[in-house]
Amino acid sequence: QVELVESGGGLVQAGGSLRLSCVASGDLFNISPLGWYRQAPGKEREYVAGIRGDGTAYYADSMKGRFTISRDNAKIAVYLQADSLLPEDTAMYYCVTPQGPSTIEALCTVSECYWGQGTQVTVSA
Repeated sequence: QVELVESGGGLVQAGGSLRLSCVASGDLFNISPLGWYRQAPGKEREYVAGIRGDGTAYYADSMKGRFTISRDNAKIAVYLQADSLLPEDTAMYYCVTPQGPSTIEALCTVSECYWGQGTQVTVSA
């Protein structure tokens, strides 16, 4: 079993920034792929970004430019720097890691994922 604990969400004005953090523990390797999804009320879940153990990152097309994913393998942690935030970025942001072999281009599509409980990001206009 794997536990993922997110932090760093909050209320921010449009144009502001937040840095989300997630620490993983349990039955995974320190180089396991990690990533972020988000889900806004009434909307479908969206893939934000994923990162491999070697630091190679992938961003969903709509997320390129304002989001930066990074990781610390020693801590088995993943981070999401969100800049120039917009009201439409308001969502619950979830940290994920695949349960089996996967690719960062389709992290939780190729494989089932473990999910954190999420951290809420609210962007005011």
